[in-house]
This record gives sequence, structure tokens and C-alpha cells, in this order.
Amino acid sequence: MARVTVEDCIDKVENRFELVLLAGHRARLISSGSQITVDRDNDKNPVVALREIAEETVAPVDLKEDLIHSLQKYVEVDEPEAETVPALTSAAGGSEDDGNVSFDRMTEEDLLRGLEGLVPPAETDDEE
Repeated sequence: MARVTVEDCIDKVENRFELVLLAGHRARLISSGSQITVDRDNDKNPVVALREIAEETVAPVDLKEDLIHSLQKYVEVDEPEAETVPALTSAAGGSEDDGNVSFDRMTEEDLLRGLEGLVPPAETDDEE
């Protein structure tokens, strides 16, 4: 079989950078013991990976999903969202405002004045 070039694979994976990522990932999978889907023909793993992509024996979409999954450190679980909280405002305040929440603003000077009034906790004799 003739040598595999990027042009053999570019119609399967249009972005050359993505092709390199997918072929590299597939070559690492082959190195770790994954079954190859084409004849090896004394080729190294990257060439075998490119030939698999060119001959469409592995789907680039599946390789992409597997690559993404291998790089994820945190998998987000879709959980149903909690219901909105308008019931809390009507039960607590009893007023019928339209759900607008207001927050008190504090200036930096007010915060510093409040911090100056704090007393540090008393030190005990047990710490010595």
C-alpha cells in the first residue's frame, strides 16, 4: 500500500490540527493495546492511525469523543434544576413584590469602621 499522506485523510477530517490530534490519540490507544482495524504492514502506530482514518475503519467522531472524554477531569452531571424561590419571599416577608431582590450596599469606609470595632479573641493559657 502507498504511504499515507495528510491529503488521504483531509476529506475525512477537514481541520489539519484536529486530524493531528485524532491520529495522535489513536496512535496512543494502539500503543496501549487497542486492536488495530487495518493491516499493520510493518508501519508504526501513527501511520496505522492515519491509515485507519483514511480507510474509515474508525470514525473520526468517535475518536473525537474519546479524546475529549480522556482529557476531562470533571464530568458534569445533568441534574434537574431546583424550582425558583418566589415562595420564600412571600412566606418570609408576606409582601407581594414581583420577585426583585435588593441588597444593602456598604462602602469601604463603613467596612473599615466595623472592622475596627472588632475585638480579637482572648488568648488562653493553653496555647503556651
